[in-house]
Amino acid sequence: YMGSLSKMFRNQYDNDITTWSPQGRIHQVEYAMEAVKQGTACVGVKNKTHAVVAALKRSPSELSGYQKKVFPIDDHIGMAMSGLTSDARSLCRFMRSECLGQKWAFSEPLPVYRLVASVASKMQRCTQFWGRRPFGVGVLIAGFDEKGPHVYSIDPSSNFYDCKSMAIGARSQSAKTYLERHVDEIPQTEDLTQLALHALRALRDCLPSDTELSTRNCTVCVVGADTPFVAYEDEKMTPFIKALESEAAPMASS
Repeated sequence: YMGSLSKMFRNQYDNDITTWSPQGRIHQVEYAMEAVKQGTACVGVKNKTHAVVAALKRSPSELSGYQKKVFPIDDHIGMAMSGLTSDARSLCRFMRSECLGQKWAFSEPLPVYRLVASVASKMQRCTQFWGRRPFGVGVLIAGFDEKGPHVYSIDPSSNFYDCKSMAIGARSQSAKTYLERHVDEIPQTEDLTQLALHALRALRDCLPSDTELSTRNCTVCVVGADTPFVAYEDEKMTPFIKALESEAAPMASS
């Protein structure tokens, strides 16, 4: 009886977004962050000139295609997401509108930090007013501006971070372990293919044991100095997958 009573009192604080629990927590925001942890993994890395994002794609069934997890925003910015894809599309439309407004008004691209701050402000409003719910999506934003390449992470609590590298989504802790182990090596990687392979190796660690990376289930995106945002999907992923397989072959034979 006491256990059920305790549970009842605990659950009365998660009915809406404006109610604080006695422990200083907002449960609805925490639930939204759990949705991100159940989404497909995304990894972002950068060196001195480029930012790379790699994302897994998930197929709901054998009868359907793979759902896109990466969205171009502007020539110098793109995003990868984990969580509710419909929420990500809404944020994507907002970001494209912001970039278009900057170009129309000032004839120059929107700085990456200003776009990230605008998105975070939009997401924060959903955590403060009754009648809304938080966005159930985590976002990795890769961009390049006059300050260099950037990888930003935004979570449903509207906190955002400028990252050396980052991973979000299901089993992302395995990818973070890889990124932390190579935190000094990745920024010094000058070859763009090797930088992408770092992201794919980290992404591979997020896969279930019975799944392998293939040209169908992952995407790599690149943006940087003299490189507009470009996404490699399907057959364009073949060189990256073959490079990964060639690394794995000597290990298997040994």
